[in-house]
Amino acid sequence: MENLINSLLYLTNFWPFFLLFFGVTLGILVGSIPGLTTTMLITLTLPLTFFMDSVNAITLLIGMYVGGISGSQIAAILLRMPGTPASIMTTFDGYPMAQKGLAARALGIGITSSFIGGIVSWIFLAVLSPPLAKLALTFGPWEYFTMVLMALVMLSSLTEGSMTKALMAACFGMMVHLPGIDPSLGQLRLTFGFEALESGIGLMPVLIGAFAINQIFKDIIEIEKIPKKVIIKKSKFLIKLDDLKKHYINFLRSSIIGTWIGLLPGIGANIAAMISYSITKNVSKTPEKFGTGHEPGVVAAETANNASIGGALIPLITMGIPGSLVEAILIGALIIHNLEPGPLLFTNNPEIAYGVISAYLIGNIIMFGILIFSVFHIAKLLFVPRVYLLSLILLFCIIGVYAVSNNFFDVWVMMFFGIIGFLMEKFKMPLGPFVIGFVLSPIAEIQLRSGLMASEGSLAPMFLRPFAVTFLIITFLSLLWPVYLKLKKQNNTNK
Repeated sequence: MENLINSLLYLTNFWPFFLLFFGVTLGILVGSIPGLTTTMLITLTLPLTFFMDSVNAITLLIGMYVGGISGSQIAAILLRMPGTPASIMTTFDGYPMAQKGLAARALGIGITSSFIGGIVSWIFLAVLSPPLAKLALTFGPWEYFTMVLMALVMLSSLTEGSMTKALMAACFGMMVHLPGIDPSLGQLRLTFGFEALESGIGLMPVLIGAFAINQIFKDIIEIEKIPKKVIIKKSKFLIKLDDLKKHYINFLRSSIIGTWIGLLPGIGANIAAMISYSITKNVSKTPEKFGTGHEPGVVAAETANNASIGGALIPLITMGIPGSLVEAILIGALIIHNLEPGPLLFTNNPEIAYGVISAYLIGNIIMFGILIFSVFHIAKLLFVPRVYLLSLILLFCIIGVYAVSNNFFDVWVMMFFGIIGFLMEKFKMPLGPFVIGFVLSPIAEIQLRSGLMASEGSLAPMFLRPFAVTFLIITFLSLLWPVYLKLKKQNNTNK
């Protein structure tokens, strides 16, 4: 508790508070513009944090994360174009409300839902993280290896589309990390005679290429697309106490669903919103109203997708396992600042672990304040031509990647993985498993080798240690789950 209070007090100082405020604001602006994702923003900002204080750097990135997920509802409601995948479900009822002249009402409900979901998930984050970190301290190499395996398989099996393609993407991501120095033997491997590869393929060029450059390519294809303007009536924007009483069960249910879905590695805010929306519709007395501009639909989607952030941060700071793509990038941020993500973070760097928890709370409060007072002005950004934005973003990409190591080879690597990311998505291969495979590859390799060295080459301990076996069982069930759903669907079709 003392560490948490100290972290909250630290954020009251001018510079960290300014960075958090700036991060949330920038996240909202970028998240509200279709085509400019939160992942892209955090990836572009990561090189700029290289020379910053570690706590301030994480504070800035957490602010962007909170703002980006919340800001994406603006485009989802007004244009039926979600700023991030997390707001896909918001379009189902938010956009019809806007078409009925209730755009301000939909925005007010969405903003309030985002805030409540964030606060409830913060409670889980603050309460569960310290004891989970203590539990994770008892883990050995076999537990960490099987946990990484579980995260990769769960992400692949729960990703929309082909599980086979998702697993291929994860394996490809792990392969990309192999060139460079062998962590166990200290020998060069897979450099193919290129001196630039002796230090391995950097995290920043891969991330910026796969997300930012890839997104630029996609936006260039639709460069002339101009969204249709929606008239916003500002009456009935603020939510009253009666509205909170009316939706309080939905708020609580969706917050819990979002938090616990976020806990599962690699699932993400969009799945949390989908599950919450579906459950809310199923328990509703008027399910036929969903999809026609029904307020509970907006509440369910926006509460859950924001609550999933707090849930996803729990495995990040307690076990070093990313709960979503953004968490994978945040792990990269910790690594860049020579910090070890996982349970030792609470022991060796408590200011970072509790800084994440505190920044998430204050970030949600700032997000709510900014959106309440300026959402109608932010909405005007939706109609700025993309041609002016893309050239500036590309310039930042090149400068950011080059500045990290002063090596222009990284710029070519960035462009190469921009093309790779574009082609992967074109052929329906998800980027999530690829990036998380790339980030977790060194952890899996080091822990597996450590376990084998300790057991003299035997795999038996992996099947004898309780937590390792538990993770293996979850991994196996995750592989079988899509097969079960497919067979069930075929049986229903044949009947």
